Amino acid sequence: MNATLRQTSSLAVVSLVAGILGWTLLPFLGSVAAVVTGHMARSEIRRAPERLEGDGLAIAGLVLGYLSIAMAVLLVFAIFLFFGGLAAFLAFAGR
Repeated sequence: MNATLRQTSSLAVVSLVAGILGWTLLPFLGSVAAVVTGHMARSEIRRAPERLEGDGLAIAGLVLGYLSIAMAVLLVFAIFLFFGGLAAFLAFAGR
């Protein structure tokens, strides 16, 4: 019985670490790095499933990265709505 040892994809680990950094120290840059390396890791693992593992790590990095990017987009949208509404209110109140 030969048990082959599979190596964890280093890109998957980088994706997870970058995803965590995207929520803490490097908000936008870490999130983008997590998404890019997460997709690269998943394709690398799919090409060599007998040699590599770590798909869960890559997915976790992707989820953290995409959630952080979505939250940033929603925050920017909310800021525009707030200040746009404030400007409209002040314009109509000044009449």
